[in-house]
Amino acid sequence: MKIIIGLPAYNEEKNIASIIMNLKKVYDEIIVCDDGSTDLTGPIAEKMGVIVVTHPKNLGYGSSIRSLFTKFIESDADILVTFDADGQHRIEDIKTVIEPIIKNEADITIGSRFVGDSETNVPTYRKIGIKTITNLTNLGAETKLTDSQSGFRAYHKRVISDILPSEHGMGVSTEILIKAKKKKFRIREVSIKILYGENTSTHHPVSHGVSVILSTMKFISIEHPLKFYGVPGLILFGIGLIFIILTIQVFSESGIVLTNAALVGLSSTILATMLLMTAIMLYSLVNVVREGKNR
Repeated sequence: MKIIIGLPAYNEEKNIASIIMNLKKVYDEIIVCDDGSTDLTGPIAEKMGVIVVTHPKNLGYGSSIRSLFTKFIESDADILVTFDADGQHRIEDIKTVIEPIIKNEADITIGSRFVGDSETNVPTYRKIGIKTITNLTNLGAETKLTDSQSGFRAYHKRVISDILPSEHGMGVSTEILIKAKKKKFRIREVSIKILYGENTSTHHPVSHGVSVILSTMKFISIEHPLKFYGVPGLILFGIGLIFIILTIQVFSESGIVLTNAALVGLSSTILATMLLMTAIMLYSLVNVVREGKNR
């Protein structure tokens, strides 16, 4: 099978040359998406003889992945491997990541930081953030993943067109998985090791985490509106009902109005009604759009 390595890159002049040099020892075709870098990332990649897709300005990680997917579709290759350009991934792990696809055991393979003994290499703050987002991604899914945010992935060419992302930012990893699960593509995780160092990761952990969580919530709310809005709505409705009944009961027995309880009951009921209406409206709207696309 013909393999292409795709590197999304933004201001990675410190790492890009060594990564490309080591990749070229094993793999012939490499695509770099220079996402509007303000340093020499693009020129260095071009001088090293790889295919470079250049964004005129910084569009975001999701846009880089989409550009890599689009460029891959133009080729005659069989597998695309997305490989971070920040020096965190080990080139020797590529064989592990592509193996399930070569053996026709998977359509998409994810290099997970939480399979086997890989987890010991992950800083605690990253571990908590990644697992929180992964749990959100796993909502309603039959196959539970351990690392939904890993950028180290392999894709068979038969799935690429169906999972082209629209998300510009870091939420693209979640979007791709949601689309893949909807299409019932086979997703498998394999163990990889991550190299965390001073020159790795150009993303601030807090802003990165907030961005991913917001994007994840957006896609989950669209795909599962009844669960995302309906379940909290029902819970709040139950809480509001309890406080309203309590308020009425106390008033009927003693003539005293429990103002705080009444306010909690009323506000919970109003918020619950809004959430339930949102769930029903979004569910109906999404289904109308889907039916229109299927015609």
